[in-house]
Amino acid sequence: MARPKVNVVMIHGAFCGPWAFEHWRKPFEARGYKLHLPTLRFHDCGRNPPAALGTTSLLDYAADLEHLLDDIDAPAILVGHSMGGLLAQMLAAKRKVAACILLAPSAPYGVFPATPFEIASAQALYLAGDFWNKPLKPERWIAANNALDMLPEKEHDAVFAQFVPESGLATFEIMQWALDGKRASAIDAAAVKCPMLCLVGSRDRVNSPGTVRSVARRYRDHATFEELKRHSHWLIGEPGWEKIADRALGWLDSVLTVKPAR
Repeated sequence: MARPKVNVVMIHGAFCGPWAFEHWRKPFEARGYKLHLPTLRFHDCGRNPPAALGTTSLLDYAADLEHLLDDIDAPAILVGHSMGGLLAQMLAAKRKVAACILLAPSAPYGVFPATPFEIASAQALYLAGDFWNKPLKPERWIAANNALDMLPEKEHDAVFAQFVPESGLATFEIMQWALDGKRASAIDAAAVKCPMLCLVGSRDRVNSPGTVRSVARRYRDHATFEELKRHSHWLIGEPGWEKIADRALGWLDSVLTVKPAR
């Protein structure tokens, strides 16, 4: 009897879409995994999204993803980058999940930023006024300096051209969680039972190694934390991504009881 397909849901981060995993999907598919690459709500509307994006919550994104998981027969593996890593944590606390791979994940409610840069970035959002109820446009200089900084210069424009606006409310819920009365990003860490691999680049300024280490500590023995030297935030596409994907696949081999069909 043929082995059942093992499902992997890859959850993209803020300002992105499923295209962000264009590199990672190939080695996972080659290993026999069945991939699902959902598009977060309104992230398929290009650079001119509806105003409703601005007031879309992390809880809305998570609800859409929960519906996807409900349609998948067996517990899935979740791979989340940045904001997608936070959404993966939220899902793991609410649904039965086989494993989580968190790539430079955003931190949930209650995890304080570990660096002055992360604190300053959160405060700088207020320069946009009431940013929490409107779409936020991607800024090339921010992406180039903080997310895509390890990419060769010639690749910056090609990647950034695919960036789309992000929800101001979801951004508020992540970066100003202490002011969020709804506690949208709150997670019951005790409800997370699956193994988790938390990877972060040593040069990541968006979600620093200190912050991601604190995320991993919330899940105690379920989480494995690794800091990747000479890497930054774009772990899914910056030079050396192949080794990171291989590390993730090797880790899955060590923790899964059901192996993918090849």
